[in-house]
Amino acid sequence: MSPTNYTALPSEADNESHENSQSKTGRLASFWTQLLDLYHRNVGLLLIVASQAFLASVNVAVKKLNTIDPPVPTFELIFIRMAITYMFSIAYMTYTGVESPFFGPKGVRLLLMFRGFTGFFGLFGIYFALRYLSLSDATVLTFLSPLCTSVAGAIFLAETVGRKEIFAGVFQPGRGQYLSQDQRHLISFIEHGVNFTSLSNSTISNSSPPPPSATPTERLIAVGVSLVGVLGSAGAYTSIRAIGTRAHALHSMVSFSGYSVIVSAIGLAVTHTPIVIPTSPIWLLLLLEIGVFGFCAQIFLTLGFQRETASRGTLAIYTLVGTLIIVGSALWVAVTKDNKGGSEGSKGVTAGAGGSSTGADAEGEQGILLKHLEEGIELDGESEDTVQAS
Repeated sequence: MSPTNYTALPSEADNESHENSQSKTGRLASFWTQLLDLYHRNVGLLLIVASQAFLASVNVAVKKLNTIDPPVPTFELIFIRMAITYMFSIAYMTYTGVESPFFGPKGVRLLLMFRGFTGFFGLFGIYFALRYLSLSDATVLTFLSPLCTSVAGAIFLAETVGRKEIFAGVFQPGRGQYLSQDQRHLISFIEHGVNFTSLSNSTISNSSPPPPSATPTERLIAVGVSLVGVLGSAGAYTSIRAIGTRAHALHSMVSFSGYSVIVSAIGLAVTHTPIVIPTSPIWLLLLLEIGVFGFCAQIFLTLGFQRETASRGTLAIYTLVGTLIIVGSALWVAVTKDNKGGSEGSKGVTAGAGGSSTGADAEGEQGILLKHLEEGIELDGESEDTVQAS
């Protein structure tokens, strides 16, 4: 008679282990579901945040190109960036078979034209401001764009503006100015690398900070042009939201880039501005960065505003712009540190006749911290001399 095989019953320890495993799996699945839900509800904000990261790099490159001798004109920077954006957009829509790649769908063509018109002034405002203002000051002025966009969305699109949007619009510009002051001290720390041993030995030179590259009149004009750019940016954001998904995201970019290319080319011709061709490979790479990163920034920005309301979408600009001031400052110091003293690589070749321009000073805001430390050392030295004399 063959022996009978019996199946062992699970013990209480095995049951508890199985239940704990199922509980952990259930909690992990619940957490993953909540994470995906959070992502889907805020994907528009994340896209706008990504666009601001690309725009920070673009602004640093623009600021740096304004420091070569002679500086790259604003119209030329706009032409290069928007020509690359236009070619990429048309090539992609032609390859994928998107209808009406040049003019967009018939129902939204007027809105696309308005988006291109206002977008050009928004872009010109920030680029012109970067020519005469510091990177931090030009960035702080962009704090006004979200507030204007929220108001425009409430008036023209009947969107609801929440308390968070109002609070951010009222208080963030002041916070941005505070961050810009901290950024200047950060530049001093990074740029000079304070050596406290040399400070104690009073070996700091008495050289004063270099004079500002722009006159007060030029800075005032830059602020005024930047405020016009704020209105242009608000109009562009609002028009993107009004267009929504009735047109492809690249339709908006084609309208914006095409209008900017035409107007910037006319501006170069009318003002008889000579074309500046940088001779250093670094400057050529910066020009390419402006075009490629500008394209990425615009595509993310357009996709983000198609998914979010105008007021809520602009909150993403508030959440990141303070960090961008600090990150942009570090990048700014990194790209300027190797060109101190006016090296030959910072020269550009001017093509065309008529007109001359002087290079903007790349070190317009250095020495703030060192100057205060220097004054403190001099006061300590004078007090020691007084004690010895007595």
